[in-house]
Amino acid sequence: MQRVEPSTPAHPARHLRRAAVAMAARCVTALLGGYALTAIVATLIARLLPISRVEATVWAMVPAFLFYAVVALWCFHEPRTGRVMAWVWGSAIVAGGAVWLLGVRP
Repeated sequence: MQRVEPSTPAHPARHLRRAAVAMAARCVTALLGGYALTAIVATLIARLLPISRVEATVWAMVPAFLFYAVVALWCFHEPRTGRVMAWVWGSAIVAGGAVWLLGVRP
């Protein structure tokens, strides 16, 4: 029976550098992108709720903590870094555009 050796990359330093860059991008996306997305979604929810400003802010902030945790965990669960970055930053931009279009609540 022939023994199969595990494959090693041709250039280990290059492979490690790519993995380090991907992990750094994933961490920045999880921390900053997740925070930006959560803040913008909470703002959007608070803006859309048809109740007083104070109550809308409280009702939007309570699930925001859970939402931020879920986004951060998903950033490290998804195998493709590009998909993570596209979803988190793209969603933040779209939600931010929606908040900008809605304007300030009177």
